[in-house]
This record gives sequence, structure tokens and C-alpha cells, in this order.
Amino acid sequence: MLRPKDRPLASALVDALERFSSKRYPLPGIARPQRRDALLEQIFESLHRIEYVQRIRERPISGNRANSSSDLFDPLKAAVLFQIHGDLDEAFWLVFFFVHFGKNARTGWRLARDVYGALGSSPWNWPRASRDPHALRDWLASNQLTLQGRDGVERHFGNHRKYQSLDAGTPTGTGAAFETYIDWVGPTHSHQTRVRNALEETEGDPRRAFDWLYQSMDSVSSFGRTARFDYLTMVGKLGLAQIEPGSTYMQGATGPVSGARLLFGDNQKELTRPELDSRLIELGRAAGLGMQVLEDSLCNWQKSPDRFKPFRG
Repeated sequence: MLRPKDRPLASALVDALERFSSKRYPLPGIARPQRRDALLEQIFESLHRIEYVQRIRERPISGNRANSSSDLFDPLKAAVLFQIHGDLDEAFWLVFFFVHFGKNARTGWRLARDVYGALGSSPWNWPRASRDPHALRDWLASNQLTLQGRDGVERHFGNHRKYQSLDAGTPTGTGAAFETYIDWVGPTHSHQTRVRNALEETEGDPRRAFDWLYQSMDSVSSFGRTARFDYLTMVGKLGLAQIEPGSTYMQGATGPVSGARLLFGDNQKELTRPELDSRLIELGRAAGLGMQVLEDSLCNWQKSPDRFKPFRG
């Protein structure tokens, strides 16, 4: 059910979708009212998630959100706290934790909290981790069984990261993800320098800089298309870097591609992924929707196209 305040924009979006469907590309996937309404609700869910990030930046945040010894630990809110206090490297690092581990529906941020907080020892903050990533991998190896719940405490990755491994030594495990992320930031260990290089290489264009960083993150182990997209969009939403996605990055996507094919009636899968991306860029311009909103809403809509269901985690 749409919020009353969303209805004027919803009406404008319906008009924009109908114009796009009649004048540019047909949208048979939302020809039936129930499918159109389900997609609209997913769009507003995505918009509200973006608004949530904006709200937490504007409201007071308890210091316990950055305290890995507290049940209130939240890597996203912790990132905002560090950003407010001028520690941007720690803010970026916590966004990485936010994306890499995800929030589990049952155990919340417990896994991210216990790794970041080194199970109650000296936290693996950015200065410590970036100075000695091998020590971080050694610590993961020594504590892997505990982190997997041998101490009786449940800890799990979020739904989007449910296939991620905690393994310290394999090329696609958490140990490799940490080390290659630190390598990606570079020898200066400065995220700002990394972002500044991207903006210089792209003449300050926020969308080209996003793409430059997105492509460069191919070197980060286990950070595939979705993780890179989520990390960089969150960095942009938090204002840590002036970047934004210029496309939905269909290459390597699964759910968003299925949603786009359903929307455009591409049952025979004749459209290539770049063609789908191109159409979605046009649709975003016509409807005034950002690429993150389209990517997220299509991914969730295709899971239940006839009836709105909220999907989180």
C-alpha cells in the first residue's frame, strides 16, 4: 500500500510509464494493472531505502552504533559517525563491512560486529587492518570455527551474501576479500586518494567516475557485480564520494535482468544485456528515476510480479 504522500508521484510515474510504452518501447510486463501497481510499490520501496540513508545522516546517532562491544553496533550508522568526525577512511571501511557481511534477518549485524571487533579484542579498524592485512587473515583462520558458531553464538551473512565464505585462505573467502580490498585502496591506504584519482581520470564526471571505480573493483575478491554496485552506490548516498551510477550494470546481473526482460516482454531473450541497459537508461530519464532505484525495484519485482512483497536483506 502506497503512503498517502507518495500518491502524487505515483500518478506522475504511471503517466511517464504509459508515455514511454506508447512512444518509445512497449512495456507489456506492466500491461495488467496489478503488475504495474506491484512494480510501483517496489519503486517506492527503493526510494524509501534511499531516504532512510539520508535520514540517518540528519539525526543524532548513538556512539554505541560504532561500538563493536555493543548489541547496537551497526556498520552503516557507524560509518556516518566516523564521517561526521572526519575519519573518512574508517567510514569507507565500515561501508565495506556493511556490504561484505550484510544484515542477517535473524542474527542482524552480529557477524560483522564480531569480525570488526575481533571478538572483543583490539578492533580490526582501518589503521590496524590496512597496516597488516596478513595478520587479519591469520586472525580469521584462528577464529573461523568460533565465527561459525562453535561458541554457541549464531552469526550469519545477509541474504545477498549467503553464499559468501568466511574462509581465511581460499581465493574467494573473506580473508582474500579483505586483503584484495586493502590492495585496491592502494599503497597510501587513503580512500580519498582512490576516489580523487577516479574523478581526475574522468574529468570530474560523477557517472564516469562511478564506472571507473566499478571496473577497478574487479580486483576485489568475491566482490562481484552486486557487491560492487551496492558498495559504490552507498558511498555515493553517504556523500563520501561524488559518484552515481549511470546505468543499471546488467552485465553479470541475474534478478535485475529477469525483471527487465519481464518489463519489456523479452520472453525469447532476444535483447542483449547492453540493450536492456540502454532501454533502462532511457526509461530512467523519462520517469525521473535513478539507476539504483530501477535496478533494485526490478530485481525485487520479478520475484513477485503480480503482488507486492517487500524484500530486504
